[in-house]
Amino acid sequence: MGVVEDTEPPLKRAKRLADDDETNGFSGNSSVRGSSSSCVTNSLGDLMARPLTSQGDDETIGSKGVIKKSEFVRIITRTLYSLGYGKAGAMLEEESGIPLHHSFVETFLQQVKEGKWDESVVTLHRIGLLDEKAVKSASFLLLEQKFFELLKFEKIADALGTLRNEIEPLHINTKRVHELASSLITPSTSGPGKENVSSRSKVLEELQNLLPASVIIPEKRLECLVENSLHIQRDSCVFHNTLDSDLSLFSDHQCGKHQIPSRTVQILESHTDEVWFLQFSHNGKYLASSSKDQTAIIWEVNADGHMSLKHKLVCHQKPVTAVLWSPDDRQVLTCGAEEVIRRWDVDSGDCVHTYEKGGIGPISCGWYADGKGIFAGMTDRSICMWDLDGREMECWKGQRTQKVSDIAMTDDGKWLVSVCKDSVISLFDREATFESLIEEGDTITSFSLSNDSKYVLVNLQNQEIRLWNIEGDPKIVTRYKGHKRSRFLIRSCFGGYKQGFIASGSEDSQVYIWHRSTGKLILELPGHAGAVNCVSWSPTNLHMFASASDDGTIRIWGLDRIKPHSLEKKVQGSSSNGVLHHCNGN
Repeated sequence: MGVVEDTEPPLKRAKRLADDDETNGFSGNSSVRGSSSSCVTNSLGDLMARPLTSQGDDETIGSKGVIKKSEFVRIITRTLYSLGYGKAGAMLEEESGIPLHHSFVETFLQQVKEGKWDESVVTLHRIGLLDEKAVKSASFLLLEQKFFELLKFEKIADALGTLRNEIEPLHINTKRVHELASSLITPSTSGPGKENVSSRSKVLEELQNLLPASVIIPEKRLECLVENSLHIQRDSCVFHNTLDSDLSLFSDHQCGKHQIPSRTVQILESHTDEVWFLQFSHNGKYLASSSKDQTAIIWEVNADGHMSLKHKLVCHQKPVTAVLWSPDDRQVLTCGAEEVIRRWDVDSGDCVHTYEKGGIGPISCGWYADGKGIFAGMTDRSICMWDLDGREMECWKGQRTQKVSDIAMTDDGKWLVSVCKDSVISLFDREATFESLIEEGDTITSFSLSNDSKYVLVNLQNQEIRLWNIEGDPKIVTRYKGHKRSRFLIRSCFGGYKQGFIASGSEDSQVYIWHRSTGKLILELPGHAGAVNCVSWSPTNLHMFASASDDGTIRIWGLDRIKPHSLEKKVQGSSSNGVLHHCNGN
């Protein structure tokens, strides 16, 4: 059982060890002693003990027989002490007969707390560690702290002796030794001087990282084990779509399909023709939609989750292909097909600016990451950029975009992403002026970026959706199949908990939902009477998404257990207090 038998009470063992240390002539912040130096520099040899064992090491608990009882009890004891339940921790040690730490370890930790550095080095060697490198690193850390404290009390000669006779003979971390030496010469300007004395609690933390967990159990080990278990359960749950706060220790976690929005809870009918595009605001308070009827609508999400019409934006002379939210959600852009781009104020519903370029029109548009400018893919295959006042800042000529195209900028403003050829997406680094490419084997119809800007979801003409990781060299991560697309532009989106799902429209009038990581098709949702052109998942409500269709309606989807306000179609333009806004000529 090591050097000292565990049959004695912990306090008695610690006292006897301390008495032995007194006999050996070690004390608190003593200056350099040959005996201290020898225990640091000698091989482990005579002072090394056998690896530590504890009572009940061979006994296991649990149905699978893989949990060592002694480890389990020690971790619980450590947690009780960490939570401030000292009496309970001590009682568990006494009743189980399984101490939290070996007596040598208890003594060692106490010596570090009291700053008895020479004694702590001796005790470190008596613990019985087999990893000589770890012992040397821990010794270095202890003696470095001794060096700092000697400097703090202006014992320069003693500090120099510690450096020469104790730290340097360890023959590790030569660069750090030179820094310590420099602090003796010019402590105020070079290296770690008096002002950088580490706290003893910090030393204890660093020792915990250096020494095996079986010797000094990490403070939050039980919390770490439990969290890992919950995360494994969460990550293996195909239908997981709840917040972490909903996880419980009382039962194994498993979501069902009922956690995925799958029931129509509201139908919006204020558009008079095909609805082509929709998008939730970043704060989840609004939904914007655009239509072939040449209008865009801003819907407000009420406290009960019900949608009401806030503004109907009437100004375009051609179908509105897209509506995009500014980074602060105070404004939206509407893109008239090959016509103009308009910027609208969300609060008032007024058109505050119109962006156009003579002879050519926009195909797609987007916001700068800071909201201080906009960009657009144009009919002549150029990309133009304006400030908010309409001053053209740049215009990239050449084959940059296609007739049907998407364009977007990552949230950090670094990358401009666009379809530059039928089957190629350009990732243009605006800082390094470098371009990398995503090359597909079929025509690209649309794409969307993930919230973290690390992934791009690509819709292809061959009825396949592909997820690309665009960090470093672009590579395909997952493929999604099952939806129908032959003639129309169909858009898909990320959604749910940590964007763990992929949703897409389809020409067969259904919405399709896949598990993002596995590519497994989870749900096919009927309801629309025409092709579903676009879907958007609320960024703040895991249990809500919207779909736009050629049938002229927008469906709001929620959980099965939530009763819709009415399953009858609701004509929101007449039942809400929304206002019709015409262009003011800006």
